[in-house]
Amino acid sequence: MKKIAIQGYEGCFHHIAAIQYFGRNIEILPCDTFRAVATMVKRGEADMGLMAIENSIAGSIIPNYSILQDENLQVAGEVYLPIKQNLMVLPDVELEDIHEVESHSMALLQCIDYLDQHPWKLIESEDTALSARHIAEKGLRHTAAIASELAAEMFGLKIIVPEINTIKSNYTRFMVLKRYDHDIATNANKASLYFKTTHEQGSLLKTLSQLQNINLSKLQSYPIPSEPWHYLFHIDLEFTCLDDYINNLNRLQNVTEEMHVYGVYRSGK
Repeated sequence: MKKIAIQGYEGCFHHIAAIQYFGRNIEILPCDTFRAVATMVKRGEADMGLMAIENSIAGSIIPNYSILQDENLQVAGEVYLPIKQNLMVLPDVELEDIHEVESHSMALLQCIDYLDQHPWKLIESEDTALSARHIAEKGLRHTAAIASELAAEMFGLKIIVPEINTIKSNYTRFMVLKRYDHDIATNANKASLYFKTTHEQGSLLKTLSQLQNINLSKLQSYPIPSEPWHYLFHIDLEFTCLDDYINNLNRLQNVTEEMHVYGVYRSGK
């Protein structure tokens, strides 16, 4: 049974993403932080890890790019997960019994249009699934949680109103992490890497102009802490032929100061 490190608690969206990628026959290792996930994978305490990297509404999670770089982990795959926030209560509780709603601050914000229609007190917690577990363990009849279907299933709660998030087309992209072994999946059609250019006018344009017969699906700059106002650039490349990827990689190496491939893997779309 694979041990999978995730940020958050059992029943959270990282847990759902892990099931989507690996199946249910896994052992989940909850971690308080993304950095802790990377550490567990690097030390071999977890076989693999899952780390959110961007959201279709909130955008990129910039600190996690630094974690990828610092911990020298390899991207083995990815998961695109629709984020559906559900209002859940104890099995015998009805809507009129609710006095307060507990969840992570981001989940509350994602559901604010629905919550504003009710006179409920909003309580912030550190995790959506933890809120669901808290209500179940404490038997709180006047408190509802906002969390995933998996959390409701795991903690015996009733989803009293499904999908209360304002924006229905809300997706989070997760990267699957492993210790670095340079393996390329036989059906790979996507690569994630970063590069550093010279700090000169037109250097980024010159670098990107090297790309041919390949789709640049992501371009993200993030700062180099030791070099103020200098940046690394993360890119995702999608391709139909591995030779096209290799040829582009060779061209990029000729025009960049530094380059590192995080992983070559199968797209999650």
